[in-house]
Amino acid sequence: QVQLVESGGGLVQAGGSLRLSCAASGRTFSSYAMGWFRQAPGKKREFVAAVRWSGRSTGYADSVKGRFTISRDNAKNTVYLQMNSLKPEDTAVYYCATAEDFGALVAGRGRDWGQGTQVTVSS
Repeated sequence: QVQLVESGGGLVQAGGSLRLSCAASGRTFSSYAMGWFRQAPGKKREFVAAVRWSGRSTGYADSVKGRFTISRDNAKNTVYLQMNSLKPEDTAVYYCATAEDFGALVAGRGRDWGQGTQVTVSS
């Protein structure tokens, strides 16, 4: 099992930027894919972005493509989500997750989950 701790959330104005971090401990970090999901009030959790174990391949939801960038540092056991040009509709609790398979994350399935970090974008 992997323990995940997200940080970096907060309140930002529309058009602003935030960088989320997710620190992992437990299993070997570099052996699995990592992803970010979000859940807004009254809505289902949705996939945001994923990165393969090597960091060389990424995937994004259409709603964030071109604005968000996922990356990972296997030496630091950390995955990041750089969020630019934020919109009020990006407001949600953001969760990081692991999966053995990159495709599983893109399909919305994760294995281990963090506790989430709140992102609020004001208009």
